[in-house]
Amino acid sequence: MTTVTPFLMFQGACEQALTFYVSLLPDAAITSLTRWGPGGQAPEGQVQQATFTLAGREFRAFDSPPVHAFTFTPSFSLFVDCRDEAEIDRLYAALVEGGGAMMPLGDYGFSKKFGWVSDRFGVSWQLNLPAG
Repeated sequence: MTTVTPFLMFQGACEQALTFYVSLLPDAAITSLTRWGPGGQAPEGQVQQATFTLAGREFRAFDSPPVHAFTFTPSFSLFVDCRDEAEIDRLYAALVEGGGAMMPLGDYGFSKKFGWVSDRFGVSWQLNLPAG
């Protein structure tokens, strides 16, 4: 069976990011995590590979052994349809802290309320409160 799974590459903050993400969203958990041991390709204790779920969707992630000159780009983002205004406000406040707002929460005509942020780990999130 062919599957497609979003994969996030961090440079030393993988476990911290995943712990943060699963604390924010429903039906979320780190389902597997292995760390580099002594003598590995990355510093001991960094994430060699991890699988996690957010709102029931599976993701993979790791800490890259080599440091790259690139990181995440906003052209790829995690899109979250929120249940209600309290949820979008809570997620926006948590995700923008230490990161940055690309589109502050507001009514942009295509959504009841929408915001686009880059979190403190560099991952881009689009938060949407659908109309109706």
